Amino acid sequence: MKFIRGIKNIPDISSGTVLTIGNFDGIHLGHQSIINRVRQKASEQGLPSGVVFFEPQPKEFFCRGSKPPRLTSLHQKYYQFSKLDLDYLFCLRFSEQIASLSPQEFIEQILIDRLNVKHLIIGDDFQFGSGRSGNYAVLLEYSEKTGLFTVEKTPSFILNGVRVSSTAIRNALAADRLDLASSYLGRLYGIWGKVMHGKQLGRTLGFPTANINFNQYVAPVSGVYAVYVTVGGTRYRGMANIGSNPTVNGDTSRLEVFIFDFSGDIYGEWIFVELLQKIRSEVKFAGLDELREQLAKDRKTAEKLLAPQLSPTSDNI
Repeated sequence: MKFIRGIKNIPDISSGTVLTIGNFDGIHLGHQSIINRVRQKASEQGLPSGVVFFEPQPKEFFCRGSKPPRLTSLHQKYYQFSKLDLDYLFCLRFSEQIASLSPQEFIEQILIDRLNVKHLIIGDDFQFGSGRSGNYAVLLEYSEKTGLFTVEKTPSFILNGVRVSSTAIRNALAADRLDLASSYLGRLYGIWGKVMHGKQLGRTLGFPTANINFNQYVAPVSGVYAVYVTVGGTRYRGMANIGSNPTVNGDTSRLEVFIFDFSGDIYGEWIFVELLQKIRSEVKFAGLDELREQLAKDRKTAEKLLAPQLSPTSDNI
């Protein structure tokens, strides 16, 4: 899979492409179904397959206050897409210029001139162009009028009577229904990040943690969780706190994970933390001794929840 970032870096694909376009936050079962159709159509037509998405996501771009939660960071999107046997992954910067394009301008300047689309497959809720005024009907009318490409709309992906969507997954996570979120994703919900230096507080408490800063990413979950942690291809058990650590007056949300039966310097390394089940909400304790006692209880709870035997690697990376 070739990862192309930025409109100006798109190569000349003279053969044309079979594409889908959207946010793909979570790359859930509905997204995977669309991508399977893209691969099938590309094989039938003998053309390269591709996915187009934007960074930042349009909702983040238009948000003037705090950013909305998202399921997958850019790095995690890349790794999930890399497992889906695509030829191209196009990450385009969402900007005022892009946002101001009319649907026809978007079709002509992006889909045709830059991406040379020959067949476009979209989800049933896809909208584009200024004011989100473009949709399947607009694409179909342009397609039939010009004959430059064909377009198809996929039906909603329904699981147990529920339409699988990024919103449904965020709602499930907000309600602490990790089992439901995982069923929609087709895997455990997880967070991918780079280990950074922290305040070393966990080490003084006997629970040294690997810390991941979220920066611009807003996690859709908070609290203490039983987790699986993949480090360098090996999967471990552990527990994680997602939040601001109010006991020590923390003010920045981050992920802190204590990996069971692990020792080693992993600063600067990328790890993947999969959330199995929530243990409790984040609370402010009276002091560090009380926090230490609670962490010991949390570990016992996590160990009961997590499988004693692990596969050597995680299939989710």
